Amino acid sequence: MTDLLQERRGVQVLMCDPKGPTVVTEQDALDLIGAALFDAEVVVVPVSRFDEKFFSLSTGFAGDIMQKFVNYRLRLAVIGDISRHMETSTALRALVHESNTASHIWFLPDVESLDARLEAAGAKGRG
Repeated sequence: MTDLLQERRGVQVLMCDPKGPTVVTEQDALDLIGAALFDAEVVVVPVSRFDEKFFSLSTGFAGDIMQKFVNYRLRLAVIGDISRHMETSTALRALVHESNTASHIWFLPDVESLDARLEAAGAKGRG
């Protein structure tokens, strides 16, 4: 599978292949943004695609990556199990909680949760 543009719950989404290249640098994130910029509203990146430093907030890497998505007005959904990272970092737990209450960056356990989130966001937009 390669990165795939698809419509989910009425939203254009770039679904990134779990076996694709690891996001190790800001340029890697910009490459994903470039792939989605004119065609998608949400970029879904599996946890496996992120370098470990993404989950260590002291590196500043996660903040830099998330800010790039916000600057380009793209939503980022990080999909997968990050419980082992959250167990060791209260800062990451706080970031995940705060992000999941907003609309630009989501940390979700699976694609079904993404679909539910997109559905809820669409309902708010229609209401």
